[in-house]
Amino acid sequence: MSKAEEPLIRPGQVLRTLSEDEAAAMTKAWMQVYGRRGHGLNMKDFMWHVFSGGGYDCVSGRDALAAYATRQAAEYVVLSNDRRTAFVTDVRPDRAALSDYMVFPPNLAWTMAFTHEDGWLGPYFAVHPEAARLEADILAGIRKKQQIEAARARGWI
Repeated sequence: MSKAEEPLIRPGQVLRTLSEDEAAAMTKAWMQVYGRRGHGLNMKDFMWHVFSGGGYDCVSGRDALAAYATRQAAEYVVLSNDRRTAFVTDVRPDRAALSDYMVFPPNLAWTMAFTHEDGWLGPYFAVHPEAARLEADILAGIRKKQQIEAARARGWI
């Protein structure tokens, strides 16, 4: 592969920054799964209040970090609590330059909520009601990514 043909984005980088409209669509999708029972929990200010207020089953603190550490995906969406800032990366982020944000695979199989109250309130980890089916899709995506990387390493693509 010549230098001109090499991909511009390398593993471990931001693959794509979402537009405000795309971030709004991701927020809407996230809210449809995780925020449905958030009425009265001040989710307008902080999306993660659905977890701290008991509106969605989750684990918190060290248990949340441990659950998050076991999750893999081909890509991860990082969505800021401001609902306008979002990006996609291929490395599961442990920290971002945001004070309140969600990390999840594009199919929303699970979500990790990092809060500005870390250690007191949060972080929080929750799974989609159909997580088993969605996890199978994630594993298929990881296998496909590995096959593409192997083919690239052999010079096939």
